[in-house]
Amino acid sequence: MNKLDSALLNILIKDARASFADIARQLDISRAHARARVQALVESGVIEQFSAVVNPEKLGKVVSTFIDLRVAPVALEPISEELANCPEVVSLYIMSDLQSLHIHTLTDSVETFDAFVRKHIFNRPEILSVDCKSLLSRVKNRRGGARL
Repeated sequence: MNKLDSALLNILIKDARASFADIARQLDISRAHARARVQALVESGVIEQFSAVVNPEKLGKVVSTFIDLRVAPVALEPISEELANCPEVVSLYIMSDLQSLHIHTLTDSVETFDAFVRKHIFNRPEILSVDCKSLLSRVKNRRGGARL
């Protein structure tokens, strides 16, 4: 990747709907060159997809909670698969200790979050410990992807 590709990616990170003409104008290149560079980045796998960033609060999802679970290693994959299929879970990671899950949930209320944890987390012997924190305020995030 060169400086042109980094600049092009930053444009698309800010606005995935930017036209080739807009990209070309901002980078002082031809529209054909902009299209070719974007296509090359897609084909090489640098760009995996173009997507919309949705504001969860506008959808009523105002309770953002982070959960760290310590799980019996034998149950790590089944529990992670089950939780990944829950609509409340927006991201889920298996951590490097191979016994921890880091989960981010979005719900419309504390009551909805409570129902989620009662159904999927509480009273499960394979879940060894739970650390749960609700988001107080967002200072910085990767909205739209990392800046290059």
